[in-house]
Amino acid sequence: MHERTILTLSELEKSIWFRNVGVKDTDKAIILSSWDEAIKHCSEPNWEDLCLEATNRFSELILRKSKERYNKWNEIVEDIKENTISLVKSKIEHIVKKNHLPSILEDTVQWDILHLCIESEFADIVEPGFYASQAYWYVAGHFPCGWMGDFPDGKLIIF
Repeated sequence: MHERTILTLSELEKSIWFRNVGVKDTDKAIILSSWDEAIKHCSEPNWEDLCLEATNRFSELILRKSKERYNKWNEIVEDIKENTISLVKSKIEHIVKKNHLPSILEDTVQWDILHLCIESEFADIVEPGFYASQAYWYVAGHFPCGWMGDFPDGKLIIF
């Protein structure tokens, strides 16, 4: 794993995730007021499609710029997963239990953190973007969980 990815994981480890859920501390995003709303938004097909599209576009850029590196995609992902799975589980366990949250929360967070690290691993080829911006909100104590409007116009939805 690249040093920048290790540093990214370290920053995520040090931060307190979800400490500001529901806190109206920014005008850069739409802020939800409950876990029920957050789960509803992160489960919506439009949000899932947007996240998948961001991943597909990123991988296409990698392929265009370096077929050699693109061919290592699966190997890199497997290496990253060894670190992200345990990190996410440790960061969300208490929130899931306390709020009786469904597995979609863990699935969403696992996806976000894995893809943040993938962006980091390939940052020398393609500038990180969508998932790096998601990471900002995790570190700030929020949960990014949706989009209002037609991307890239519109606003991120966070809890």
